Amino acid sequence: MFTGIVEELGQIKNIAKRSSITLLSVKANKVLPETKIGDSIALNGTCLTVVGNQNEVLSFEVMQETLKTTNLGSFKIADKVNLERSLKVGGRLSGHFVTGHIDCVGIIRQKKQAQGNISFEISVPLQFMKYIVPKGSIAVDGISLTIAGKSSNSFRVQIIPHTMINTTLGFKGPSHKVNLEFDILAKGTANYCQVF
Repeated sequence: MFTGIVEELGQIKNIAKRSSITLLSVKANKVLPETKIGDSIALNGTCLTVVGNQNEVLSFEVMQETLKTTNLGSFKIADKVNLERSLKVGGRLSGHFVTGHIDCVGIIRQKKQAQGNISFEISVPLQFMKYIVPKGSIAVDGISLTIAGKSSNSFRVQIIPHTMINTTLGFKGPSHKVNLEFDILAKGTANYCQVF
């Protein structure tokens, strides 16, 4: 379980394919203390298990299914990635509950200045629009954000300068793919309402 509050920008150092598994190596700094093999780290919002921690580099084994259903399959060496350690029991919950299980990939349609912030419009496959709730939470590449508005097949979020500087959204624009995880409460409510 995570909160969607990105701790640092890591950098892809190596990508090694071994039959059906890809080994991702990520240079990190802030998330290293207390991180051990077997721990969970959210990488662009995707919950991965640490399989190596040496010389400021964390290693993760990634299955083909994860590469296909997230934006992890498009990584190149030197790409920046959002990193967050799992939630510590008794710690502050500054964002919202994020499981690290990506629901789908969205595509940035538009990025523009809006009242001193940056506004992103992100398209969503139609079957997931029922989980988009204005003023509700969403995790975009693992970043806890508030939905500012929605249309028939997209939603808007506004990003403060701090988030632009400290996450991958500062490097992304139209046509970039982002991992989306819808709020667990919105998913639960939508699924409950379908039953009744």
